[in-house]
Amino acid sequence: MKVVIFAGGLGTRISEETDARPKPMVEIGGKPILWHIMKIYGQYGFNEFIICLGYKGYVIKEYFMNYFLHNADLTVDLEHNRVAYHNSNTEKFKVTLVETGVETKTAGRLKAVQPYIGDEDFMLTYGDGVADINLHELLAFHQAHGKVATVTAVSLEARFGGMELTADGAVESFREKAKDESKWINGGFFVLKPDVFRFLEG
Repeated sequence: MKVVIFAGGLGTRISEETDARPKPMVEIGGKPILWHIMKIYGQYGFNEFIICLGYKGYVIKEYFMNYFLHNADLTVDLEHNRVAYHNSNTEKFKVTLVETGVETKTAGRLKAVQPYIGDEDFMLTYGDGVADINLHELLAFHQAHGKVATVTAVSLEARFGGMELTADGAVESFREKAKDESKWINGGFFVLKPDVFRFLEG
């Protein structure tokens, strides 16, 4: 099953990090966020990726075109025009990089990669979020319900802990931050049928 990753947004909320690179290439522990997302999928056996490029997409292209350069020791033999890679970290990834436009909206980006998806269900996520999610359970849920799209829903975490006060203003107890089970947000991991393209413009 293929995995589509949106990686074309401007990343304006972390502009100090994204002036020179797109948000999916901001590093966590010395590796781009995009790599971490791909490793999550790879742990579940999903290794074929379609990356929707946009803002500074050439940075992502350069990273994958020079993947071993970024991740291995090497010996360059200038006399014989050869490069030998040592202790390289190989991945099972197959990566298709698609220019979807700098100003293109989300639906348009997905529509642009339709030719690379084929007629099978596919996974979709954003290139700037990692999560501890069981992708096999997500896929099983999608297959069991037969809908065009399945999205992860995450209960909203409270931003602050609370306090209980007595009538005269004394602190009676503290409450830890709790989930608000009545409020759900998009967790950012999807499974879609190719029928979704009938509903998209772009």
